[in-house]
Order: sequence, then structure tokens, then C-alpha cells
Amino acid sequence: MNYDSHAMSAAETIFALRERVKELTCLYRITDLANRTDLAFEDFMKQVLNIIPRSMQYPSATGCRIQIDGKNYDSPNLEFGNEHIVVDISANQQLRGTIQVYYQDSANVEFLHEETLLLKGVAQQLALVLERKGIEDSNQKLQEQLRHADRLATIGQLSAGIAHEINEPLSAILGFGQLLKSDYQLPEAAEKDVQKIIASALHAREVVRKLMLFSRQVPPKMKDVNLNKLIEEGFYFLENRCQKQSITIVKELQEALPDIVADASQMHQVLVNLSVNAMQAMPEGGTLTIRTSCSGDTIEMQVADTGIGMDRDLVQKIFIPFFTTKDVDQGTGLGLPVVHGIISSHHGAIKVESEPGQGTTFRIFLKVNND
Repeated sequence: MNYDSHAMSAAETIFALRERVKELTCLYRITDLANRTDLAFEDFMKQVLNIIPRSMQYPSATGCRIQIDGKNYDSPNLEFGNEHIVVDISANQQLRGTIQVYYQDSANVEFLHEETLLLKGVAQQLALVLERKGIEDSNQKLQEQLRHADRLATIGQLSAGIAHEINEPLSAILGFGQLLKSDYQLPEAAEKDVQKIIASALHAREVVRKLMLFSRQVPPKMKDVNLNKLIEEGFYFLENRCQKQSITIVKELQEALPDIVADASQMHQVLVNLSVNAMQAMPEGGTLTIRTSCSGDTIEMQVADTGIGMDRDLVQKIFIPFFTTKDVDQGTGLGLPVVHGIISSHHGAIKVESEPGQGTTFRIFLKVNND
């Protein structure tokens, strides 16, 4: 009898040691995977889902689901049974998901307490991976923003040079065209052709002016400006066009808004460009909302539409001069670059929030005049 008890104890010890070895192997392999920088996140999760069931008492009866940020990652043989363990995954003090491990009901077995402890250890490793992934994603986003800013600066320098080179011959074309029209008795057909030359030259000069605004070559004429007043005046001319397009204008303007120091005409152009852009994004009608607010020493102006929206790739390109999704005769691709140039010259910031089918919001931040 005593011999049998001793034999049973030895068997239990061997079983316990075998389970501990499996658990340690599981942690080691997941830790090793977590340290691999060449492994894509999806591949990492796939391998983790293969490792976890093998560390349980009955691997063939074990299924696993890892849920992260609302997305489910399932092992091939997942079957939801009554016997299960659920462990939270928290990263940066935020609940990001869970590890769920199930035994098939047909197996008629229970999980060990040590297996719960093991999954908590796995959850910690997953949390470290999520934190590192968050840092890498933030760094990548920052690098993209830096590249974008550098590209805009380079294009701005090129635009300024091009504008100066074009201005001189353009002025000559416009001057001689106007001279021909005023000083010579031209046949009707020729006079129409000269008028087309003048109109085209004026259009080209406007494009040059916008390029110079984008490249900040036109210094703003600064004075106290109240954005609420500027918006009321600006929309006086836009309301009729919006009405024709079945667009409802909503104004949410903070009362007693402090003044900013700005070039009124340039800020008016910002408002018009953003509003026209919003109208073009709502060909079937919608709502154009403009908001103002003040927080501390910063004033924010928002221009939001309920239009077609943009994906992330398109948002990255909208401030590049001459980039446009419109037909050739519907735009020059300079409206938003000009907005960017004006806000930059006012030492402000502009952010864009957009999703396909969910509309677009432009947020502009400017400093309050504290003088």
C-alpha cells in the first residue's frame, strides 16, 4: 500500500514536471518570437496560436482565440467549450484584448491553475509586442510627416523660382495683348483671339499668384481680424451657390471670439478655398459646417462637409501643388496648397480628418492676438 502511494506520487511529479517543461517552452518560444523584428504582426499571431495549445495538458482538445483591438485571431481547431480560461491583455495601461483558451466539451477535462498563470505570462509578452508595435507605428507616421513636410518645402522653393521666371514673359504677353486691343483697329475675329490671349494670360498670372502664396513669397498684410466676422461676410457670397447645390450651411461660431493677427484677404481666401472644396465633395448635396472655438491662446476654425471623403493615401497628397482628382477644366490643383501656404505664413497649423464616405473636416489652428 505504501509502495503504491509512493509510485503514485512519483507519477504525479513526473506529470507536473512535464507540464512545467511545456509551459516554459511555450514562454521561451513566444519570447523569442516577440524579439524578432523581421516578423510581421499577422505572422507573429499565427505562430503564437500554434504554440499556446501545445502547452496545455490536452493539446488536441484545445482551441485558442486571441482578440486584439476588436479583431479575432483563431487557432485552426477552435471549438468553444464550457471549460475555458480568459486572460486580459493590457498595454500602456489600456485593455487591448483577451486570450481565450477552450477545451472541447467532449474531452471532459479541466484546466490547471498553472495554465492560467502561463496565459498571464503570455499576455504580458503580447502586451510588450503591442507596445513596441505602437512605438514603431508612431515613428513611421512621424517619418512620413517629416518626408511630407520636406517635400512641400522643396516644392515651395521650386514653385517660387518657377513663378518668378514665368512672371516676366507673362507680363509681356499681357501688356502686348492689351496694347493690340486698345491701339489697333482689329478685325472682329482677330479681336476675339486677342481677348482670348489676354484672358489666358490673366488666368496664368492668377496661377502664378497662387504659387507664390503657396511658397510664401507674398508677405501677408497683418492686422487684427475677427474670424467670426470674416466668416459671416465670406458666406454672404457663398450661400446662393450652396442653395443651388442643395447644400445646407451650419455655422457654430463661438461668441466673443478673440481677434487674431492675420491678413484678412488671405484668410478670406482660405475660407473660400476650403468651402468650395467642400461643395465639390458634395455633388448630390449635403451639409457644410463651419465652427470656431477658442482654447487658451489658440483659435480653431473647422470646415466640415458630409461628402465623399478621402482615404489616407489621398489625404497625404492634397497639399501638393497641381495634384487634383478633378477634371482638367475643373481645377488647377492649387486651392489646398494655397491654404497650406497661407496658414504656414501665419505660423498656424492645419489638420485633415477624413474617411471614404464619411466626409472631411479641415481644422485650422491660429494664435490669439494677446497684444
